[in-house]
Amino acid sequence: MGGLSIWHWIIVLVVVVLVFGTKRLRNAGKDLGEAVKGFKEGMRDPDKPAGQLSDERSAEPQDKAEAERDRAQH
Repeated sequence: MGGLSIWHWIIVLVVVVLVFGTKRLRNAGKDLGEAVKGFKEGMRDPDKPAGQLSDERSAEPQDKAEAERDRAQH
């Protein structure tokens, strides 16, 4: 009962592709990548909720007064 060889892993990979299909695996990989990216963004600034990080990037305020005005509106 040794470790798994490369041939075992290739057989497992082929079975997974046959069961799930390449499109589903591609979507799962994309979703996993986005989840990891969101986790990393969330870890950068623990004071801000994750939803605010992407909102601030799309429309960055020019000064602090504008940022405070935007926060007060939401």
